[in-house]
Amino acid sequence: MTLLAVDVGNTQTHLGVFDADELAREWRASTDPARTGDELALLFGQFLKLHDLEFSAFDGVSICSVVPRLTQELRDMVERYFGFSPLVVGPGVKTGIAVRMDNPREVGADRIANAVAAHATFDKEPVVVVDFGTAITVDAVSASGDYLGGAIAPGIDTAAAGLYAATAQLRRVELIAPPDVIGKSTVQAVQSGLVYGFAGMVDGLVESVTKELGGDARVIATGGLAPTVIEHCHRIERFEPMLTLLGLKLIFERNAPS
Repeated sequence: MTLLAVDVGNTQTHLGVFDADELAREWRASTDPARTGDELALLFGQFLKLHDLEFSAFDGVSICSVVPRLTQELRDMVERYFGFSPLVVGPGVKTGIAVRMDNPREVGADRIANAVAAHATFDKEPVVVVDFGTAITVDAVSASGDYLGGAIAPGIDTAAAGLYAATAQLRRVELIAPPDVIGKSTVQAVQSGLVYGFAGMVDGLVESVTKELGGDARVIATGGLAPTVIEHCHRIERFEPMLTLLGLKLIFERNAPS
């Protein structure tokens, strides 16, 4: 089976090609809600051509999207160019986990995909999932695989953009960790606040979520901005950049005909 997994975030769209159980290729593109289905087909086709792949090579497409306008365009594009309907993670799709939220329909599809993959990675153990994206999400998955909820905080880029917009004398800086927490320049001070500050926030949230889970849980991180921060976090034990794509693959398999 050859599967295309598509994770549409607010900032980036992550594509992955699975050849059986192996993630053979993956690409990232900026998310543009104004793109039409034909434009998406052109973009996807260009990525696939880099490795001599065509739409006809795929047996399925699995999608999670937090951008509703693009979700419908992706549906139409897959039906027109791939020749079949995609699996779009949402209500009515079998995920293998129960969503223990007041309103399960409001949970982002990417968070569900992450939970599915995290539970498969740490079977029969509670897991805390940290996703560093446009927003930072910290989600709790029980040992039995129930999605229990979590916390949502501004992402690093999102917070930085707000800081620069609201202050007259602070300029945009490279998002790297300075040598010391006590910055010796304004640039280092901003870098310290963003990198070490977010690392501390994540550690605090993970500690609190773990406590509510009973005091013991595995912790896995994902997301494009994770590498910048996780080396300064004390509570994250594993980084899996393809976690969401893996979740999309697992969900697709659970909904495929026998």
